[in-house]
This record gives sequence, structure tokens and C-alpha cells, in this order.
Amino acid sequence: MAKEITPREENYSQWYNDIVKKAGLIEHSPVRGCMIIKPHGYAIWENIKAQLDKMFKETGHVNAYFPLLIPKSFLSKEAEHVEGFAKECAVVTHHRLMNNPDGPGVVVDPTAKLEEELIIRPTSETIIWDTYRNWIKSYRDLPLLINQWANVMRWEMRTRPFLRTAEFLWQEGHTAHATQTEAVEEARKMHEVYARFAEDYMAMPVIKGAKSDSERFAGAEDTYTIEAMMQDGKALQAGTSHFLGQNFAKAFDVKYLDANNKEHLVWATSWGVSTRLIGALIMTHSDDDGLVIPPRLAATQVAIVPIPKPNEVINEVTQQIMGELRSAGISVIYDDDKKKRPGFKFAEHEMRGIPVRIGIGMRDLENNVVEVARRDTKEKTSVPVDGIAQYVENLLEEIQANLFNKAKAFREEHSHECSTYEEFKALLEGKGGFIYANWDGTPETELAIKEETGATIRCIPDDNSTPTGPCMYSGKEAKYRVLYAKAY
Repeated sequence: MAKEITPREENYSQWYNDIVKKAGLIEHSPVRGCMIIKPHGYAIWENIKAQLDKMFKETGHVNAYFPLLIPKSFLSKEAEHVEGFAKECAVVTHHRLMNNPDGPGVVVDPTAKLEEELIIRPTSETIIWDTYRNWIKSYRDLPLLINQWANVMRWEMRTRPFLRTAEFLWQEGHTAHATQTEAVEEARKMHEVYARFAEDYMAMPVIKGAKSDSERFAGAEDTYTIEAMMQDGKALQAGTSHFLGQNFAKAFDVKYLDANNKEHLVWATSWGVSTRLIGALIMTHSDDDGLVIPPRLAATQVAIVPIPKPNEVINEVTQQIMGELRSAGISVIYDDDKKKRPGFKFAEHEMRGIPVRIGIGMRDLENNVVEVARRDTKEKTSVPVDGIAQYVENLLEEIQANLFNKAKAFREEHSHECSTYEEFKALLEGKGGFIYANWDGTPETELAIKEETGATIRCIPDDNSTPTGPCMYSGKEAKYRVLYAKAY
């Protein structure tokens, strides 16, 4: 099966496309730029969703659901927001089809034109803040901490599975607060939640920081991001949290009365991650033999394979082991398909990224052991049947830690400090990766570097120290030390 995957060094883009197809994650849709997420891919999203949902609720948020269709007039109320999304909006203009009077099939009924066009949500700030006007009247109604799990539509011209698709799944949190301080604290808090999830569950190290003005979310005053390095040295924006100020409160007239009966505009945040995280997971950990999934997000953590085929003794031992693993909270399957040989099964489970494989054969059982193989390093070990659950539990944690440490070591190896523009361009033409350099803070310098090199300011890191020396491009006094990279 691995022969069906293009090696990373040969063609990284094709390698990625091969993984998502051969590992059974997606299938292309009849609609350009959309994808069908197959059960194996959707199971990963379900685990991402379940863990994040738990973390959101632990921080006081509740779930709701808002409509898919948004009146066009709503997007006209916040000028910066509509400008940011106008070119990506899909528009509903009619509400009915009819039989084609001139031949077979159906056509749009010209008499069914909507009085006002509807936008398929590219994001939900507008319809949510129109609703919040009815929900928020008093300081007692604040803070309002709401999240929704939904799909959105952004009419992308260049698409790639999970990374950039016309329709994708995500969550979007939208909160309202009495003060600016509370809203900034909320945006920062969710920024930290995303970083903790990425590192603790995805085993993906991230750089936390703030976006430059040109890179921030349309309609936000500040955008906080987590940036991860993929195996080709490019950056991927894995999650963002936005302090929206009072922009949407002003646009939709959302006010509250304080304890002294004085009226104020509320303060807002929004924050979101999407199925793009699956793309990040693939490109952070997978190899030329297929998908690699961190154990904490794997729908199936252990696959048991009989060697050469199942029999009564092997089945009995397997049931015992499965019972012990499940009691320890470990998800496990028994691949007893008699139509496939063990070697094919090994390759299949390796391709699908199952973290641990247990091979059970009669010769091993004579010594009361089984063969345990780990997906991350391909190492195989003979392990006693007695105590197997504890061994596997420890091994899964070891794999989780190893994937994180390996990814972090890769990032550190491909991160560079840079003081001159010539050095900066040489680094980009070479290994690329993350480049830390001084910036004078002007949009002119930022745009010039982007146009000349294709690299962008990924963030102003949270641990940003006072820059020493001038801006590498303009020679002017540096205002920030920033992270540059080419990005997805």
C-alpha cells in the first residue's frame, strides 16, 4: 500500500493528497471544492469535536445553533466585515425549481425570486449579533458565552482537502461582555484553550501570538492565532480568537443597562477552529507509509490481527485482551476478516494510522506473549499477555509524547533568527521554515516583503521581546520581532 503514496521528498503536495485518499479520509464531491468526509475521517473530527466541546463547557460556554441562511442586508451593517467576506459569499436568489418547459430536467422558476437575497453563512457574526440584540437588555444578561458547531461556505478558488474547501465544518464561539477588559480576557482565554488542545491532544507544538493589522479577522480589533509548522516547513494557522471591540454591537445596536440604569454598548469576541485541524494533523505527523494519528485523537487506538488466521484459541485470548483494553478506556478492534492475509491487514492499519497493532499467533501464545507494534517508530516487541492492558496504556502515552517531541524538534531545527533581508531571502530559498526578524510595524514593509518573497507575518509572538537593531527590510527602527513564514 505504501507504494501507492508519493514520497514526501518527491512531491509534498501529492503526498498529502495521496494520504487523504488512501487512508480513507475523504472522497471528492460532485461540487467543486467540496469534500465528502468518509467515516474514518469523520471519526477523527468527532474526537476533536468531543474534546474541544468539553474544554469549552469547562470554561462556561454553552452550545446553540443559528440559521445557515443570512439576509444580505445583515452583511452590509459592518463595513470591514462585509469587505473581508464579500468575494467568498454564495448567494441564494430563488426559492423554487420547476419542470423545464422546453425539455427534460428542471430549471429555476423565474417567478420565485426572493425579495432579499440570502447568503449561505461564511461566518455567523451578523446573524448572531442581530439575535443578541433581543437577548441582551441588562448587565444581568452578561456575559453571554455561546458556541455553535456548524458548517460554513466560502467560495474558494483554489481548494485542498481539509486545508481549504468551499464548505467545511467548524465551531464558532460568539461572546458578549460588559467591559473591554472582560472581552479581551475571553479572547485570550480561548486562544490558550486552542493552544492547549493542539499540544496536548494533537501533539502539535504551536507558536501563540497576535496577527498584524492586515492579517487579522475582518471586523476585529485584535486577532490571536496559533501557528504550527508542517513537515515542508510551511506554517499553518490552526486556530484564531478575535477581540471584536464594539464594532458589531454598534452595527446591530446591542446595548445593556448597568446597575445604575445607564446604557452601554457591549463588548464582543469570536473564535473558531475547523476541519482544517485534520489537515494539520496529517501534515505534522504522517509519513510515506500513510497516516499517523496521535493516540488521544485516534478513533481506534489498537487493532488486533490473528496470525495467520483466527481459531478458537486465538479468538478466546483476543476477547480477553479486548475486554481488558476496553476496561482501561482503550478503543480496540479485532480484524478477523478471513479474506485478507495478515500482511495486507498490517499495511492497511498502518496506512490508516492506528497507533498500536497487536499480532496474535499460536507460536507466541505457547510462550504466553503477543507481538505489539507501534505506528510511530514501527518497533515491534513481544509482550506477555498478562498485564497487556497496562503495557498498551503506557505505550499509547509514550507514542503521544514522542509525536509531540518529534514535531517540536523538527520545528526548532527549521526555525531561524535573521537580521538582514538578504539572509531572509536566502533562508526562504533554502530550507524555509520559521524566520524570526525585526519589523518596523508599517503595512508598506509588510506588503513589500509579501509581494517579493511570498512570506507573510504569521504572528507577533506572545513572548515577543523588545527588538534590538533595525527592521531587516527598511532599516528603520524596529517596532516588533515577528514570525515570518510561507503558509497554507
